Amino acid sequence: MLKPKNELPLRLLQKSVDTKILVKLKDGTEYIGRLERSDISMNLILSEAMQVNEKREPIANYGKILIRGNNILYISIEPDKVGFYE
Repeated sequence: MLKPKNELPLRLLQKSVDTKILVKLKDGTEYIGRLERSDISMNLILSEAMQVNEKREPIANYGKILIRGNNILYISIEPDKVGFYE
């Protein structure tokens, strides 16, 4: 029996626990950190979190943060491959 395709992003997030991700919020703010947890609403807990600018340069270090899923524009589970990292 096939599972609904809308489960695939959630399953991918679950498999990405303990990896570095980039999260861009709807207001344009970007965070990079290690994914500790995610839930079915895509609420995320990041450790080693830092806010970065559009060139992915650190603006502020936060440690552990909670990001509400309804504020997320997109998530990159391989931020090192997004071309801004040199």
